[in-house]
Amino acid sequence: MHPIQIFAFSDEATWQVDGQIKALLRNELQGMEIRGVDSQNIADISLEKAREVRKKLDDNGLSVWSMGSPIGKIDIVNGDFPAHLEKLKHVLDLSQVLGAENIRMFSFYIPGNDYAVWKNKVMDQMGEMLRTAEGSGINLCHENEKGIYGDVAVRCKELLDTFPQLKNIFDPANFIQSGQDTLEAWQLLRDRTLYLHIKDALADGRVVPAGKGIGNLPCILKDFITLGGRQVTIEPHLTVFSGLKDLERAGEETKMAYTYSSGDEAFDAACNALKACL
Repeated sequence: MHPIQIFAFSDEATWQVDGQIKALLRNELQGMEIRGVDSQNIADISLEKAREVRKKLDDNGLSVWSMGSPIGKIDIVNGDFPAHLEKLKHVLDLSQVLGAENIRMFSFYIPGNDYAVWKNKVMDQMGEMLRTAEGSGINLCHENEKGIYGDVAVRCKELLDTFPQLKNIFDPANFIQSGQDTLEAWQLLRDRTLYLHIKDALADGRVVPAGKGIGNLPCILKDFITLGGRQVTIEPHLTVFSGLKDLERAGEETKMAYTYSSGDEAFDAACNALKACL
């Protein structure tokens, strides 16, 4: 019996929800961080579709831990924030239907390295999104992602200190790709981290199974559990999968170091790697 509940971005096995359920059951996981459903991004599905997915998950004893939404993944300069706020409202409604406690979100793409220039606008828009979620009972959880305001630990902490209600998702591979030492980041963010994204990388940024990179995942996992952390999400990124391009900033590309014959094989490898770390 593992000391934590393990969820996953099961759309990396297949975008078809029936296949995702099979992948989750095969690997004895508790459920999913839902991101892609039957060829649609989770933020774009209807409430009717969400009810259909919820029934399938309930029938198989699975749950949705978090919404793997794209909220906050727009350009701080040219992004259509009012439209994005409406999308957040829809994701909040979907969360209620799916029974998700959390929504994964980001802190806007920043042009060049002009973090100080856009700080106030980032904080204003983050504050508005958090106000939109007030009273919903659902946590907004910030994930560090390369190219956004909160791409390194010090700016993640700045966001968390500014907004005490904001939760933290710790992604080691994304920190590596942003030139951030993961142990330094963990010391800064450990007390504010709600859950981990299980993704590792080499020094050159190529994604590898958990424990095979420089993310210090076994050490971080052990401390996370000691602190009372009980949920993690596996985010394989070990092979190209449907919808990957939609997750990346224009001109960027996720690089993988291993080769797999299918999404299912890569997904299983990611699950087994985490279990080995535990």
